[in-house]
Amino acid sequence: MFRWIGSYYSLQLISFLVVSSAISSARSWGVINVKYKFAGSQRSLFDLKDHDSRRQLRILAGVDLPLGGSGRPDGLGLYYAKIGIGTPPKDYYLQVDTGSDLMWVNCIQCKECPKRSSLGIDLTLYDIKDSATGQLVSCDQEFCHAINGGPLATCTANMSCPYLEIYGDGSSTAGYFIKDIVLYDRVSGDLETSSANGSVIFGCGTTQSGNLDSSNEEALDGILGFGKSNSSMISQLASSGKVKKMFAHCLDGVNGGGIFAIGHVVQPKVNMTPLVPNQPHYNVNMTAVQVGLDFLNFTTDVFESGDRKGTIIDSGTTLAYLPDMIYEPLVNKGGFMQNGLWCIGWQNSGMQSRDQKNITLLGDLVLSNKLVVYDLENQTIGWTEYNCSSSIQVLDERTGTVHLVGSHYISSACHLNAQFIMIWFLLATLLHYSNC
Repeated sequence: MFRWIGSYYSLQLISFLVVSSAISSARSWGVINVKYKFAGSQRSLFDLKDHDSRRQLRILAGVDLPLGGSGRPDGLGLYYAKIGIGTPPKDYYLQVDTGSDLMWVNCIQCKECPKRSSLGIDLTLYDIKDSATGQLVSCDQEFCHAINGGPLATCTANMSCPYLEIYGDGSSTAGYFIKDIVLYDRVSGDLETSSANGSVIFGCGTTQSGNLDSSNEEALDGILGFGKSNSSMISQLASSGKVKKMFAHCLDGVNGGGIFAIGHVVQPKVNMTPLVPNQPHYNVNMTAVQVGLDFLNFTTDVFESGDRKGTIIDSGTTLAYLPDMIYEPLVNKGGFMQNGLWCIGWQNSGMQSRDQKNITLLGDLVLSNKLVVYDLENQTIGWTEYNCSSSIQVLDERTGTVHLVGSHYISSACHLNAQFIMIWFLLATLLHYSNC
């Protein structure tokens, strides 16, 4: 989670190409049904940037968002998944966020938590008394020591392990950790699943403030962090031998919903590139920008930001953010202005990191309509253009068979207005550094 004052230029629509060597491996795996939060709704670019300023600031602290330019993509926003928690299980709708690690849900003790949502979903407050398998995580347990960087000085007998996340926009979530059963769908055949479960430690939020409280009309039950750390749900399930530490998502930017699978994707084939080591997020080395047939003239250090190297891949952010050294030549190369207005939705957000170097970040508007594969066992990532309303093939390591995994929760279509939006292709070549 970033702790700096940062901000960027945003690019409304970009598409990119990965060039690297293919990497593959294989175990058991699962599927998560994904919904598209703003599918079918009308959203301006201002709404999307406001969404990023609230949601993305979980990792980008102290951000200023002055706006400019024009553009209006319709019906875009974050993605969320439905999972079951507890015994007997109850359904929870959580934001799918590869930019954060912690999984947390709103708790029954919370007075400020949202009780209803305009998204057409039923919100649920977690109550440990309703689950036969729910357990408090005490402050003297190894998990609590690990997530807090050591023993808590205030820890006493029978004290629960607390958590506190303060976000850059002033929003915060606080509570304590719970260990309970999480239910997910294990693939048992082509487009068929059976129920599976595993024990996961997650946050139980008792105090929410800012845009996480009841004032948020488009509320969810919490956040499903799929980051790299050992505290993320996939890392916990993998450490217990439940799943392979590999997952993939295909976010449908046309119909909403999409595919979210844990396991080894064997079809379609995806070119992979190494993750930048020693970074808290999914960072890759972007080395070139191409507009049409022309490469823009940059040095590779343009894509580096102080001690945080590379380009961040984050499904929890809507837009793409580019440093001014990339943004300005890109607009000048491919933009068209008439009567002082751009015909493509560029926005200068005026954001900048503390060390005066901008950050390059690709959000779900870029990641949508692509199959994105995360291989944490080999520390690689890759993607390919794909129809996210179709299906993929995933290997079951237990049997050696390959099964189809399809899309879920496809909602009403949300299209871009072709009269106002031009789709530009930003081809980002990712370079394999053998000595990373």
